[in-house]
Amino acid sequence: MASAVVMLLFGVLLQFLPHEVLRQLGATTEGVVPLMLQLAGALYLGFAVMNWMAKAVLIGGIYARPLAIGNLAHFLIGALGLIKFALSNGASPVIWVIAIVYSIFAVLFGIVFMTHPGKKVEWRVESRE
Repeated sequence: MASAVVMLLFGVLLQFLPHEVLRQLGATTEGVVPLMLQLAGALYLGFAVMNWMAKAVLIGGIYARPLAIGNLAHFLIGALGLIKFALSNGASPVIWVIAIVYSIFAVLFGIVFMTHPGKKVEWRVESRE
């Protein structure tokens, strides 16, 4: 549900306010760039609807595998791109926050993809003494 809400927020911003988003990022608001942001917003809205509608579906292991892989690919590739951009361009704190959010979702969808939904995931840190 959390990923659906985040994607809904990004989708609405990019779909309906592309010029304002570009101005905040210090980018040009002319040419094809606003259109590309609107198309990205449409993708976010589509993913948001898909994730929201699948909120009651058992996900993990072999269950709803395409949904888990699609989300994992989106967030992992997005996180890597955002982190690379932020490190090489001295990005604003907003970019870093988005990169952190993407990284968290990438890890969580990685866990969902790699574990069976019926098994309890145990988090243990073993100390070497």
